[in-house]
Amino acid sequence: MEGKEEDVKLGANKFSERQPIGTSAQTDKDYKEPPPAPLFEPGELHSWSFWRAGIAEFIATFLFLYITILTVMGYSRTTNKCASVGAQGIAWAFGGMIFALVYCTAGISGGHINPAVTFGLFLARKLSLTRAVFYIVMQCLGAICGAGVVKGFEKGLYENSGGGANVVNHGYTKGDGLGAEIIGTFVLVYTVFSATDAKRNARDSHVPILAPLPIGFAVFLVHLATIPITGTGINPARSLGAAIIYNKDHAWDDHWIFWVGPFIGAALAALYHQIVIRAIPFKSRA
Repeated sequence: MEGKEEDVKLGANKFSERQPIGTSAQTDKDYKEPPPAPLFEPGELHSWSFWRAGIAEFIATFLFLYITILTVMGYSRTTNKCASVGAQGIAWAFGGMIFALVYCTAGISGGHINPAVTFGLFLARKLSLTRAVFYIVMQCLGAICGAGVVKGFEKGLYENSGGGANVVNHGYTKGDGLGAEIIGTFVLVYTVFSATDAKRNARDSHVPILAPLPIGFAVFLVHLATIPITGTGINPARSLGAAIIYNKDHAWDDHWIFWVGPFIGAALAALYHQIVIRAIPFKSRA
């Protein structure tokens, strides 16, 4: 009974947390919780890896906006929507680009490509405030440049097609849009935490997992669900870049939703993963 009471107090089972069907649980993999990242790390500013990571975030977000907004423009340009990529194609463009870009940049910057992801990981103390702020700035700059290049191809079509800017569509309220952004970002950031969990890799090393795949697939699914509501933001940099380059009044009317929603969703996902899934606060008392 004492052992059971101890488990309850710790909020975690001291025995193996998982036993796959048809296999025996692995017990030869030890895992030590890495220390939280320092809040401020001035030494990073003197490291080339720090600046290289920021450049990688800039280029990745630039390419993300370039490909996705061009896809939206191509869909808007065709008179026969049945002959175009459709909403499913747009969702695949967003999800596929995240899959490819996270795969390419994960080893350099972590492959965030999204201020909401960076914010969620910062709350979980996976990176310093110094790096988080730098990433967000570079992501926003990359998004602005990516949308700007697309507008340079054909300014008239860009403006007529809405420039890929996120707005709350007719028939939905601002509350609907905010809720969609919160839940959509929660799905994305929760997937990021789960797919990149070091303990999962150590515990489930016999189950191969390519982290960019579930992350990209999560983006794809969220787009399928929320394109009709907000055009799907879940990425403040993507929304900001399109809004700045498009720069029409209605693009700014609801713009706050595409910052507040993703940041709330990311915070909830970070809290859920750290407190409920990983039970970090309970383990730290052991």
